[in-house]
Amino acid sequence: MRLVDAPNRVPEKQRYYQQAYAQHTRIWKIAPRSNYYLIPYYTLLWGTMGASLYMVGRKALGYNTWFGKN
Repeated sequence: MRLVDAPNRVPEKQRYYQQAYAQHTRIWKIAPRSNYYLIPYYTLLWGTMGASLYMVGRKALGYNTWFGKN
């Protein structure tokens, strides 16, 4: 069975993470695939933050829509 006979890769991954952590790399940026998760996350985070602040400014000026004078 493949799961039972699998080699133990925990020590090598542990060394990899400890080495990167010793260089003061954030834990969520250490994984090789972390950019695939973080780039869309940051895009959505800052995009929604920017849209919210834009609409707060428009609402403060008395406009109730995204564009136009209504």
